[in-house]
Amino acid sequence: VPAAWQRPYLNIFKHFRVEEWKRSAKEGDVAALTDTRLKGTIYRIRGSNPASSYLQLPRAGTQSLGLTGRYLYLLFRPLPHKHFLVHLDVTTEDNQVVRISFSNLFKEFKSTATWLQFPFVCGAASEGTARRGATGAAPADVRWTCLVLDLPSILGLYLNRRYSHLRGVKLCSNLLVKNLCTSDLLFEPGVTLSEARLSDLSSRGVAPMPRELAFPVPKGEKWHDLYDYIRFPSEGSKLPHDCIRKSFPTPVAVLEEPGRPLTQPVTLSRAVCDRLSLIHQITSPKAVSAPW
Repeated sequence: VPAAWQRPYLNIFKHFRVEEWKRSAKEGDVAALTDTRLKGTIYRIRGSNPASSYLQLPRAGTQSLGLTGRYLYLLFRPLPHKHFLVHLDVTTEDNQVVRISFSNLFKEFKSTATWLQFPFVCGAASEGTARRGATGAAPADVRWTCLVLDLPSILGLYLNRRYSHLRGVKLCSNLLVKNLCTSDLLFEPGVTLSEARLSDLSSRGVAPMPRELAFPVPKGEKWHDLYDYIRFPSEGSKLPHDCIRKSFPTPVAVLEEPGRPLTQPVTLSRAVCDRLSLIHQITSPKAVSAPW
């Protein structure tokens, strides 16, 4: 269970004051930029090859972040026509350090006792391409993405190890990053607090995305029409997948199965988000305003 200072979530960039570069490190072409669409600071990491530029937390490899939340959230966008690489160092309950890496450079899944390498299929790839598991340079229209990694499940599925904590993160070129977060809660984008209450999502461990971690949605727009949401491993899958990609079709939603046992958090489909929005409009005489 996360310590009190890590609940209900921990905004990693804010907590470790990334912009001061005292508890974080950067190498190569790493720049803080103001993004008018996302209404805040983002970090651009670019270089001639993915390992040449990076943002690293904590600053020294001998230190540990010590973050125990089940889910790691990465809000990022691969740079178009480029390859990117991300390394996560996690510690097991028996103090073994395991590196989890994902990249659109990787052609296939590889595994050792201390290293898991997952190919990443950019969400803008076509449904057919994603199903075939084709990786490669990010397409021109690649979207901002909310990637949710279930770290205990990854270690359990692929290495049969028990998760202890997140030790370190290394974000390598070429990508844009808005934020990193850890939490034991499964945050669902595009759902407001009132919609979550109406659907009693909290009983299933699902919560609306915190404002400071959310992508903005202009009034009249829908989150899933603007951004990609990838949860890995995908909820309900029986066998481990060999790459990280947007799910096709979208996962079965909670409202479709009211009697479903509450053994595992769930992901809402776009259709259910639309239904939640409709429910909220019916129960409120006023038009629903955009949550951000």
